[in-house]
Amino acid sequence: MILPIYLYGHPVLRQEAEDIEPDYPNLPKLIADMYETMYHSEGVGLAAPQIGLPISVIVIDGTVLAENFPECKDLKFALINPVLDILEDSDPVSRDEGCLSLPGLSEPVKRYEHVRLNWLDENFEEHEQEFTGFAARIIQHEYDHLLGTVYTDRVSPIRKQMIRTKLNNIAKGKVKCDYRTKAAPK
Repeated sequence: MILPIYLYGHPVLRQEAEDIEPDYPNLPKLIADMYETMYHSEGVGLAAPQIGLPISVIVIDGTVLAENFPECKDLKFALINPVLDILEDSDPVSRDEGCLSLPGLSEPVKRYEHVRLNWLDENFEEHEQEFTGFAARIIQHEYDHLLGTVYTDRVSPIRKQMIRTKLNNIAKGKVKCDYRTKAAPK
């Protein structure tokens, strides 16, 4: 089932997500719905807060980017209760980012190129892996959602001032999308 994407300004996007247990109700369906919603919205990642659930669940499928970013070739999985370590072994790199919760907007964001991630898969089996390049960027972006952070929190104060009107319009639901959305309550 395709779920609405919660837009910038909705309080759930500012909540810190809670870890879940293996008995979380209907988890396989939730993960399937998150993938379906992400694909329908043409995204490469989706965190549960973006569909109104302040829980620590993310789906990622960066495989469509593999031609330009080979590190995304096998980047498809569900992450439950992830823990991210930034490996600061190089200078951060600035690239434009967009977000399904901030449609029509993209801004340069500095992120580290190397991360280590620990997570549980949909069977609650534990994994640990290091990621680099654009794969690391996608993971950091989605992980931020679990912390109540959106990528515009990481842009320079000058850029944030320049996009303030766009952010306010998104928060008011004054945005056109090809996917279902849910604006902040008035």
